[in-house]
Amino acid sequence: MSAAPTRVPQQERSRATRARLLEATVDCLVRYGWSGTTTTVVAAHAGVSRGAQLHHYPTKAALVTAAVAHLAERRAEELRVEAEALPVGPQRLDRVIDLLGVAFTGPLFVAALELWVAARTDPELRGALVPLEARVGREMHRLTVALLDVDERRPGVREAVQATLDLLRGLGVANLLHDDSARRTALLHTWKRQLATLLTPDPHPPTTNPDRPEAT
Repeated sequence: MSAAPTRVPQQERSRATRARLLEATVDCLVRYGWSGTTTTVVAAHAGVSRGAQLHHYPTKAALVTAAVAHLAERRAEELRVEAEALPVGPQRLDRVIDLLGVAFTGPLFVAALELWVAARTDPELRGALVPLEARVGREMHRLTVALLDVDERRPGVREAVQATLDLLRGLGVANLLHDDSARRTALLHTWKRQLATLLTPDPHPPTTNPDRPEAT
């Protein structure tokens, strides 16, 4: 007599369904854009019923923002794993910028851009997206500080890190319509040198004489 098939717990089935929906949503945003990513298309792409999709994510805004949050968390974890192989010393900064550059040209970035543009004229999507982007932005900033292994308490470090992320975001946008890798490589080569100077502690910081009053 054959053994009865093992029954998968409901919680695990629900988790698997959500994962398929989220992965399918990002894929559809990249393939079809915001207007082509309907909840019906996503459900079919994920291989789940329309009812199951509505049960987990009743609106399109809820579905797409959950998908971007899911992929952002997964990509951040991948970056942490990749960071374990980063070298110590001057080469670390170069490798970190290269890793981040990939993050700003991959599927997550393309999907997020679709949502940013759509949210400009969609109040429901904007309301869901603004707090998510603030959270993702803070996490990306903290992750970059950790990857670069710098002290954000030093003057100018926070601004240098944020300028790096803003630069990578802009270069990612420029890469959407055509391959901009040659120009991006040249610009990042220059920025890496400037960033290394900005992040290197001054070995001879200016000192003040406590016995001499400052000029007014």
